[in-house]
Amino acid sequence: MAKRILMVCLGNICRSPLAHGIMAQMLPDSFVDSAGTGLYHIGSPPDPRSIEVAKLNEIDIQYQSSRQFEPKDFGDFDHIYVMDRQNYRDVVAKAKTLDEVNKVELLCEAADMGSVPVPDPYYGNDDGFQKVFDLVNNACGRIVKKLEENDA
Repeated sequence: MAKRILMVCLGNICRSPLAHGIMAQMLPDSFVDSAGTGLYHIGSPPDPRSIEVAKLNEIDIQYQSSRQFEPKDFGDFDHIYVMDRQNYRDVVAKAKTLDEVNKVELLCEAADMGSVPVPDPYYGNDDGFQKVFDLVNNACGRIVKKLEENDA
């Protein structure tokens, strides 16, 4: 069931690196990456708070490097999961075909958790990173189960 999955948030230093690390651990035979819609942190590692919460949950994301979403990503990935509606709009704006648009889903909607956005913990307290981890971990687990059911 190898898939090519891209996780997308705004800066690619908080939410999408966590989602990238979680999904890569859940689907070790798949190619998982992450990107940001903005260009604020290109080349930077994840936020230290994301690295720490991932480490506390036995996931190593310290070697990830932020990059910006590119139109070629539509061809490189089977599924593109975005963290919130603004990320969705920004990614879909770069699509040239309906097939490309159809690859993009809100993470929590894809997980049948409703249209709940994954909140950006960047400006909040440190506990926001654990809350984001828990939400994303739950969503990724549900998505993996759906992908397995669809492949069965």
